[in-house]
Amino acid sequence: MTVVVLLAVAAGLVFAHRLYRTAEISLSGAILSVISSYGVDVIPDRQTVYFGLGSDTPLGLRMTPECTSAFLVLPLIVVGAVMIALRPRIQSRVLFALGIAALAVVIVNQFRVLTLFGLVQWLGVDTGYYWGHTLLGSMVSVFGGAAALVVFVWLATRK
Repeated sequence: MTVVVLLAVAAGLVFAHRLYRTAEISLSGAILSVISSYGVDVIPDRQTVYFGLGSDTPLGLRMTPECTSAFLVLPLIVVGAVMIALRPRIQSRVLFALGIAALAVVIVNQFRVLTLFGLVQWLGVDTGYYWGHTLLGSMVSVFGGAAALVVFVWLATRK
């Protein structure tokens, strides 16, 4: 039964990724509202957060399918389902590991948005966006995703 639920969640992430991205960008907006001294506005229908409103460096950031944590969580869910199908007795460890790894991926993606925000505030829109999105943001995602995978495997397979 757990395998079926996990596969349904995985399918849900694929088919309802727009809803997931809306939640994710809303979380980003909430975090930015707390740390920013300028205005922040979230447009859920467009999965977009605008920050720096009223400053010299306002920017709108859209959470595209390529930038969401959903597609980093998706393989973890599928691998978790396969692990449980092959070894049902490790179900509780796999589910715990999956929860921790999925949370880590979401946190890493929020850190990526915060990195972009900080660099735009520091270096301006053009340079800050380039460094925050293209270079450092990608590195944060790759290393964070890899770390989440390592934690997942370690937690799910340790005795």
